[in-house]
Amino acid sequence: MLLLTAACSGGSAFAQSQSPVVAGIVKEATNNSQLEKLAHELIDGIGPRLVGTPQFDQAGKWALDKYKGWGITAKQEKWGEWRGWQRGISHIDMVSPRVRSLEGTQLAWSPGMKKPVTAEVIILPEFADSVAFAKWLPEVKGKFVMVSMNQPTGRPDDNWKEFALTESFNKMKDARTAQTAAWRKRISNTSFTARTLPVALENAGAAGVITNTWSAGFGVDKIFSAYTKKTPTVDIALEDYGLLYRLAEGGEKPRITIQAESKELGVVPTFNVVGEIKGSEKPNEYVMLSAHFDSWDGGSGATDNGTGTLTMMEAMRILKKVYPNPKRTILVGHWASEEQGLNGSRAFVEDHPEVVANLQALFNQDNGTGRVVNIAGQGFTGAGELITKWLAAVPDTIRHQIKTNFPGSPGGGGSDFASFVAVGAPGFSLGSNSWSYGSYTWHTNRDTYDKIVFDDLRSNAILTAILVYMACEDPAKMPRDKITLTPPAKWPVQTKANRHGGLD
Repeated sequence: MLLLTAACSGGSAFAQSQSPVVAGIVKEATNNSQLEKLAHELIDGIGPRLVGTPQFDQAGKWALDKYKGWGITAKQEKWGEWRGWQRGISHIDMVSPRVRSLEGTQLAWSPGMKKPVTAEVIILPEFADSVAFAKWLPEVKGKFVMVSMNQPTGRPDDNWKEFALTESFNKMKDARTAQTAAWRKRISNTSFTARTLPVALENAGAAGVITNTWSAGFGVDKIFSAYTKKTPTVDIALEDYGLLYRLAEGGEKPRITIQAESKELGVVPTFNVVGEIKGSEKPNEYVMLSAHFDSWDGGSGATDNGTGTLTMMEAMRILKKVYPNPKRTILVGHWASEEQGLNGSRAFVEDHPEVVANLQALFNQDNGTGRVVNIAGQGFTGAGELITKWLAAVPDTIRHQIKTNFPGSPGGGGSDFASFVAVGAPGFSLGSNSWSYGSYTWHTNRDTYDKIVFDDLRSNAILTAILVYMACEDPAKMPRDKITLTPPAKWPVQTKANRHGGLD
């Protein structure tokens, strides 16, 4: 505690001596913010940025153009190749026993349909074992097969807590727990998994596979990737999925028409966008801004991770304007394929040992639109002293909201800072306030522009720019001494990037 107090005191004096730059950062971010304009162009204009799609490529060119306009050197660094795919129209209608347009979309990399298909919807039944499943399997030919559990409620738990009787809430939760366990057994008794079952249905001639991955919020589904190669996999929203399920379960043989268009684009290159402001005194030492550039494409990738991308771009713009000659080199990394396993940042770590060896600090922001509320030391014993000193320069209105945990423990995954931590380089996560991120926007069909909270984003851009400035100016270099972990805990190990995604 004495050490941190001393560091804060010293940091305050250091910050005061540099206050014109800090004041310039705050003024530029407050009076000339470009966040709304950038968000409109990226989130509304380009939209989701699934790796391997034309939109990801378009976003990369857009980012280069922005950096060029700000006088910042930037480039696309190719590090691998990916399955190219382009989403088309998804349209789903129930045509029997009544007519209703349904909410849903094909999953990423779902094979496209040459024309709309109308067919009966059936539910994956219960089986005693894999033999019974194999005997039933021919029944799927020409039909849409529902392979997800029908949720007992479409209300999030906090809605139940607010309005339900306690006994009603507990009854629902108990029923849901039992139903979830029973559905898992239903899948396992086929001898397949949630990943391999759609392929078995496809090979048996199913017209398509229907899923529902509810995100525990009103009207919200997770939209991930399809495993089928010939027939479409479509997620239907909870409310409409339940409707179809109850009709099929009641013997009413619902029929739907699905139009799901997409294009296979072959093998396409994938890349990171890396920007640079060259250091004037220590050009071979680096301070990095970090955010993944890609997204899933159920929504438009606004909070995962459009907001992190916008924070880093705005911070770079501000730094170039008010701090154009940093002592250390400032880099920004906009990573590809974070969503498939941190692949872009892992590739950068593999390809740039000179940056890894001379990294002062990396600041990564990922988890939603909210203001930063926590920073941890990732297991580096010396991180607390320096970061506390750097935070002392941040306006109190921003700083007082941030809880710190030093030295903390090393993050083994979750976002791109972990790629650096795994090789012993000081990467730090700027953890955000939730804004119900896990339920409502993380990988969902509701991750859209309207969920961005721009006041929080402005605070994050100010925080990031000041931390980068302080890290560049500090005469001390971030030590890399690590905490001793109690077995079985171990320091994360480096994982190689997948440089040929979706091509197997």
